[in-house]
Amino acid sequence: MRQKNLIVPSILAADFSQLGTEVEHLCEAGVDRIQWDVMDGVFVPNLTFGPDVIAAAGEHSTVGFEAHLMVANPDRLLHRYIDAGCEVVIVHAEACPHLHRTLGRIRELGARAGVALNPHTPASAAAHVLSETDLILAMTVNPGFGGQTYIPTVEAKIAEIRTMIDESGYSIELEVDGGITDRTIVGAAAAGADVFISGSWLYGWAAGKTAGVHELRSRAAWAQTHHDETAA
Repeated sequence: MRQKNLIVPSILAADFSQLGTEVEHLCEAGVDRIQWDVMDGVFVPNLTFGPDVIAAAGEHSTVGFEAHLMVANPDRLLHRYIDAGCEVVIVHAEACPHLHRTLGRIRELGARAGVALNPHTPASAAAHVLSETDLILAMTVNPGFGGQTYIPTVEAKIAEIRTMIDESGYSIELEVDGGITDRTIVGAAAAGADVFISGSWLYGWAAGKTAGVHELRSRAAWAQTHHDETAA
């Protein structure tokens, strides 16, 4: 069963010199969580946020944080991001040789555990860790840079993950990240996603962030309803 459609902006598109203010503005816009794209310069080319930056920004937030760890060795820093206030911690299947253990450790530390799959990584990479998973993130771009173009062929994998979650009986969110706009969210939602990361598009929406959040949520709800009616 799908969760409520959640809009989760990526802070990657924000003004880094004003992160506290940027977090406040996102909360005022009605977002459901805020995602921190953590990059280490190894697993992906760029470097971004450390746990101390996230902890400082947390003082300005009224919503939860999630950390998307695009890092080569996530296990050694899990506790730091959870201590910084991240209620969801997402690791990449491609970076975890012992994925089941890593997800279990995230839960032991008091956060919800997520697993991210790059566009080329099959849905089956998460099939045997569903009991330890609270969220599956289907990347709709290759990780490492903001402002990339949505890869529509991932929608088939989103649908596959949706079926896998529904048949498992577990309560698992299905998140998509990369190139999410007022247009691409329709295909992702129809395929089965229920959590949507938007960065560059949301920050660039001419009517402002509040209107942008409303637009994304409305289009996702429309796509989900339309798809369910068609499938019935």
